[in-house]
Amino acid sequence: MKQIEDLTGADILADLPSRQLRALFNDSTITVYQAYPVEIATAAIAAQAFVKPFKLERMTWIKPSFSWMMYRSNWAQRAGQERVLAIQIYRQQFDEALANSCLSHFERAVHGSKETWLERKAKSNVVVQWDPERSISLERLTWRSIQIGLMGSAAKDYANEWVNEITDVTPSVRDIYELLVAGRADLAKKRAPVEVAYPLPEYAEIAVGASRYGSSTWVAPADRSNQSNDPNGAG
Repeated sequence: MKQIEDLTGADILADLPSRQLRALFNDSTITVYQAYPVEIATAAIAAQAFVKPFKLERMTWIKPSFSWMMYRSNWAQRAGQERVLAIQIYRQQFDEALANSCLSHFERAVHGSKETWLERKAKSNVVVQWDPERSISLERLTWRSIQIGLMGSAAKDYANEWVNEITDVTPSVRDIYELLVAGRADLAKKRAPVEVAYPLPEYAEIAVGASRYGSSTWVAPADRSNQSNDPNGAG
């Protein structure tokens, strides 16, 4: 990939909490991103729901971070991830899912004991992990981006009940990438989604281990980005 200009404004965002959910949202919905092969994306857009060949029995991952989705799909250039979808889902269901989620790894500050974590993990159909956020040039940043894995009843509810609207943003993804490659950072920045801190309820913040303050001394675990493999695509 050609070198492209970083548009994150990292100097402005340097004091972000290490784990803060940032997203595009309105009063009733929040936007998450997934990348899929053409056949899954085409069917989902037509139905405005996730239908076959999407497989409900497999875990699917949703990402509120546009930049992280670009990192995961390599700007919709990775095999099986040629179509990027922006999915507006209802905030009430999203918040409830995170409140009942379990971190993918044990953290004493969140769970108290490993036994408590294992018990919660066994009962939850929502897995959360925090991976390094990416700049618009896909460089690793110092703060984290939330990835949310849905399985079982959570995946079924997501596919059938959570969705307000599904939009194919692949043309925009390609336009932004081409602008960056061409050195037109000013135009690219105007076309990228503007993500701001999402007001998670406190009980959901606690469940996902979110940070509330900047300049956190919390030490991030190892990068687990390779674990976010969705057999449906890169959802």
